Amino acid sequence: MAEKIIIGSRGSKLAMTQSNWVADELRSFHPGLEIEIVEIKTTGDTRLGASLTEIGGKGAFTKELEDALLAKRCDIAVHSLKDLPTNLPDGLRVTCTPRREVTDDALIYRTPIGTIDDDLEPLKYLPEGASVGTSSIRRKALLLAARPDVKIVEIRGNVDTRLRKLEELGLDAIILAAAGLSRLGILDVSPRPDRVDSRYDSLALKAPGWLPAVGQGALAIEAREDDERVAHLLAALHDAATFAATAAERAFLHRLGAGCQAPVAALATAPEGSTLKLRGRVMSLDGKTVVGTKAVGQIDKPDELGEQVAEWCLANGADGLL
Repeated sequence: MAEKIIIGSRGSKLAMTQSNWVADELRSFHPGLEIEIVEIKTTGDTRLGASLTEIGGKGAFTKELEDALLAKRCDIAVHSLKDLPTNLPDGLRVTCTPRREVTDDALIYRTPIGTIDDDLEPLKYLPEGASVGTSSIRRKALLLAARPDVKIVEIRGNVDTRLRKLEELGLDAIILAAAGLSRLGILDVSPRPDRVDSRYDSLALKAPGWLPAVGQGALAIEAREDDERVAHLLAALHDAATFAATAAERAFLHRLGAGCQAPVAALATAPEGSTLKLRGRVMSLDGKTVVGTKAVGQIDKPDELGEQVAEWCLANGADGLL
């Protein structure tokens, strides 16, 4: 009898694309492995009109998947790591983090921006008083810190829905994670500026001026802690540098005690084999107050680095912003 693994996935196009990518990778490393993908609806998928705060934060996109894991209705769950809370249910763990995609956000303009300067400063191509769609409080704070004149419009939904709202609401721009656009195959970085869905000009919002969400661009494959069979199957997909970088970011977020209600941003990189660099930032909702720092640590001690950066932020005023 062929060995089988069941993947639990949200039903959105991006989630299924990510789950199918994991399935294809597993098949390439384990020929003959039978794989089934089961769609599991989450609260976040069924209550698209509500804000993230109203539906319970990041866990709104993961709880039902984790319930299915614990009930053994699936063997693994594929998440966008930025959607996964830092506290996992007893009996579950992040067993695998594949190699991270691009971490940037993409600023997508409704009308062409034409010839651009060499400095590629994306926000200067927004008109005075521009309307920008996003549901992320991190993105709102970063936007207002740089452009307090901007009007922010709350939009939620999958990538197709948000692109449609860019047109329907007559917004000047929207912000999406570049990794999701890349995984869907609708981000073309060959022209200048980038092209999204072959229709819209886009420029990347990059570090250090603009920091992503904790875990952005990375996938988390969650499984039961005691499932050694699954851990063995997933080992070939695991990327140690991605694991260390995202572990530092998540330790930073966890030590702050911040959930989705606080504008927190972080990015860790592993530029050398033994070194880990982390930038962390905490902001006020209006973007007027920013507390942040950077530090260097050892790649095999990511939690220590994350906690160190968080402690500095807390000691320098971040506690009043959380």
